[in-house]
Amino acid sequence: MLLGAAATRVRAQAWPARPIRIIVPYAPGGSSDIIARSISQPLSDALKQPVIVENRAGANGNLGADAVAKSPADGYTLLLCDTGALAISPSVYLKLPFDPSKNLRGVTMLAYSPHLLAVHPSVPASNLKELVALSQKAKLNFAVTAMGSAPHLAGVAVERASGAKWQYIPYKGGAQAVADTVAGQTEVLMNGMLATLPFVQSGKLKVIGVSKRSRMPLIADVPTLLEQGVADFESGSWQGVLVADGTPAAVVARLNAELIKVIRSPEIRARLTGQGAEVETMTPAEQDRFFEVERKRWAEVVEKAGIRLD
Repeated sequence: MLLGAAATRVRAQAWPARPIRIIVPYAPGGSSDIIARSISQPLSDALKQPVIVENRAGANGNLGADAVAKSPADGYTLLLCDTGALAISPSVYLKLPFDPSKNLRGVTMLAYSPHLLAVHPSVPASNLKELVALSQKAKLNFAVTAMGSAPHLAGVAVERASGAKWQYIPYKGGAQAVADTVAGQTEVLMNGMLATLPFVQSGKLKVIGVSKRSRMPLIADVPTLLEQGVADFESGSWQGVLVADGTPAAVVARLNAELIKVIRSPEIRARLTGQGAEVETMTPAEQDRFFEVERKRWAEVVEKAGIRLD
């Protein structure tokens, strides 16, 4: 027994002894992918091991999340994703192959960016009231990351509160939804500010409103959706890191400490802030409690919307 305990301590102290993978369960170019690629090299420098970003898209992030949930609980496979998707999935999917509350454990939150309600520049609307009136004449194609995703449910909330009429078009990630709206294939989208703001700044998208209680300094002239009549409404993209349940506490603590140092570094903080994201970090226990609250909140939204997927 003593020899076994000593061996366990040696293994814990030796971590990391080989490359680490960050699984991003969406296509390249979205908020999660942007953050993962921003932190991979600094994290590699801190841990003295290669940190590899791997995109594994599908099923609203559930394919990649399932892979991490079923990976060895050794700290070498990390999940970096929009945690809203994980909080929503248990309520939306009837046959989810894993349980986020039981099979995954939080490491830390990294950043938050509100959703932007944006349109193709050709859409003749400059505020929510005009957009709603336009949609009531003919349904507007509304691009969403995936059916049952946080942007989809945010769109449903806006639709129900404002009387808008959307035709939802699902994609495999926010980057693809943005790309098709920029190309004019869809007319409206709701997506994280981090991945959407560059297209607004370049004039390729026109922003209608921000899904936050207060205006964002980078686009201070754009009113919140709350200001435009969508009562008690706030949504956004919470990016966080998780690992398989059972990962040693010492490894989780080390990951938490190093990730917080990296994301709070002046260079990365400035880069994210300049794109509309706010650095938000938590302890593992705080992140697990955050998930619990979010699961309950989104379960109520899903029940009201009547959304269920196989």
